[in-house]
Amino acid sequence: MKQTYDCAPTLTDSQVLDFCKTGYILLESVVPDEINRRTVDYIEEHLHSFPVQHEPTEMFELDWFWDNVILNPAAIGAVRSLLGKDFGLPILLSNHRTETPSPAQGWHRDGGATHSVELHTLNVFYIPQDTPVELGPTELLPGSHFVYTLATLMGHYASIRGSVFGAAPAGSILINVYELWHRRGRATAKGVRNLPKYSYWRTVPPQRDWVVEPDFDPGDNSMYRLDGPTFRPGFHDSYDAAEMFFWLAGWQDKFRNTGGQGWPMPAHFDDTQYGYPFEQRPFPKYEPNKADPRP
Repeated sequence: MKQTYDCAPTLTDSQVLDFCKTGYILLESVVPDEINRRTVDYIEEHLHSFPVQHEPTEMFELDWFWDNVILNPAAIGAVRSLLGKDFGLPILLSNHRTETPSPAQGWHRDGGATHSVELHTLNVFYIPQDTPVELGPTELLPGSHFVYTLATLMGHYASIRGSVFGAAPAGSILINVYELWHRRGRATAKGVRNLPKYSYWRTVPPQRDWVVEPDFDPGDNSMYRLDGPTFRPGFHDSYDAAEMFFWLAGWQDKFRNTGGQGWPMPAHFDDTQYGYPFEQRPFPKYEPNKADPRP
């Protein structure tokens, strides 16, 4: 089986930056209905014959599954954008199969998670069946890939303000930073939820070779802030997202966090911020006579 793969990237500058801020992207209904049905039927028919019941890795040998799920054009275009060319292909398939109703799982980061702005691994969930909130989809905490804590200090949390559910129609694929906080959501409906999971790896140094937007200005300090609760010290959401974006673009040498009111703190400044990474100022000088959006 081939170990690496390359294809054309599909994410734009704005989409890559949004991924840096939230830590995930949900691609809805990208796998054909026929493949979704075959996947669920195959899992149910072979449930007790897999060497490890929750690890149906043998499905990688099925051409229809490999070509339409693992090499799904929409998914691998996003993976290529985030991990670069010749990214490593999955070597293990896990299925988070749950008979519902069921309680919510404890918050966690998957085993092997590290803590860094560098992106070397992607966690991917394939949703082969319609999974509304009532069936307990994966619950995610946007921006939490920058919040480091031990697993033993995470599980006691219940609902967390700002979390989102990966509720989606059949054939959807959820891609997230491996370190993102997540859990199985509480399920109230009766049924069975299947959720195959696998990973992709980086094999090359990062560079900005995704879909470049001509008018995208990476020095604009206003676009790095994450909407909603961030659970981090003031403005660190902007610092972290900017540093990850610059790392992915291969601009590690340009990023500087001077702290305080330095770039990329989101505000209207009278002049170029300290730590600004480029020579030319891309944002207009603040003019007091204009409508002031600040509180």
